[in-house]
Amino acid sequence: QVQLVESGGGLVQPGGSLRLTCAASGRIRSIAGGAWYRQASGKERELLANINREGNTNYADSVKGRFTISKDNAKNTVYLQMNSLKPEDTADYYCSLDVDNYSYIAKYWGQGTQVTVSS
Repeated sequence: QVQLVESGGGLVQPGGSLRLTCAASGRIRSIAGGAWYRQASGKERELLANINREGNTNYADSVKGRFTISKDNAKNTVYLQMNSLKPEDTADYYCSLDVDNYSYIAKYWGQGTQVTVSS
């Protein structure tokens, strides 16, 4: 079994920064890839960024140049560094990891963490 734990959300002023962490534990051979999403109140879930096994990344236009996704293979962890935060970044943030669990690659989801950008 694999569990994901997200952390790092909170309240931040406009222009500030936060780093979200998505840590996987359990029966893990490797992390094949990861992604971060967000869902604002009344809106659909939005894919923000993803990273593959080789470390190649893609970003939504809404966060390009402000957010950075990265991973630490040794720690089975994916991060989202968020800079220059804006009030419209306020949302619940979710991570997903594609985990090789020695049998197959499965997608797992974090529990979500709330980010509020407000003065």
